[in-house]
Amino acid sequence: MAKKVSFIILSNSGTTVKQFAIPVPLLVVMALVTALCAAFIGISFHDYQLLQKSLAANQHVAKTIDEQREEIGQQRLQIQSFAHEINALKEKLVELDQFEEKIRVIANLAPRQADDNLFGVGGAAPEDLEPQLELTQRHEGLMREMHKQVDELDTASQRQENSFGSLLDNLEGQRNLLASTPAIQPTSGWMTSRFGYRVSPFTGRKEFHKGVDIANRKGTAILATANGIVSYAGEKGTMGNVLVIDHGHGMITRYAHLSESLKKTGEKVKRGDIIAQMGNSGRSTGPHLHYEVHLNGVPVNPTMYILN
Repeated sequence: MAKKVSFIILSNSGTTVKQFAIPVPLLVVMALVTALCAAFIGISFHDYQLLQKSLAANQHVAKTIDEQREEIGQQRLQIQSFAHEINALKEKLVELDQFEEKIRVIANLAPRQADDNLFGVGGAAPEDLEPQLELTQRHEGLMREMHKQVDELDTASQRQENSFGSLLDNLEGQRNLLASTPAIQPTSGWMTSRFGYRVSPFTGRKEFHKGVDIANRKGTAILATANGIVSYAGEKGTMGNVLVIDHGHGMITRYAHLSESLKKTGEKVKRGDIIAQMGNSGRSTGPHLHYEVHLNGVPVNPTMYILN
């Protein structure tokens, strides 16, 4: 017969209210069940704490992932913005290249060689980038193309800089040439004798007149017709008082029968400067300017170089 453990329930006055006995095996089973429940509750509580920690960690990871996704989205927006800027820069370079070609045509300069074109032989610009990708798509291909085009644009900008330098040198040379080319009437008055063969007023014979004669009152201002340097100022036989300007590029102008030279040999003059006064020195029938233009040592018609 199994042993039992008796339990007595007493009232507040100390009298016995109820008495019962529990078999020992049942008591052991109850103790084991209680211990197992306590262990289960402890393990569950521990797992709950771990779950709470894991949940917090997952929330932190999720927040970090969301932040990284937002950052990646911003970076992709920046990549697309850079792609638009590369396209715009390429368009500007092409416009500058076309502008240079127009300047070369206007200035009558030789076109560039094929290997001097903005984007090398052929001169074709690379295709525009396509930045309109979904932010969820990967941008590696776009970035590779961007790096490639940045290198091409860097090379093209160097070519453009060198080409503009050459263009500037050519234009500067042309500007100097134009500034050194006679282009205005040397004085006011009436043209009394033109360039070419004429009957000499002194000999009555036909002779070649190397310039033009412009008559006016004595002392009328004589102007330099182009930039240059005075190469001679003084008396010269029947031409009287003479002033010669060397304009470079094989161009020389001569002013004769002056009453007075206002410039000395070696002085620089600019177009429009007053260099002398009209007179009738030397062999002359009256106050006038004898004006000559020489190109590479050969007298040419001065009226071809009077544009005003």
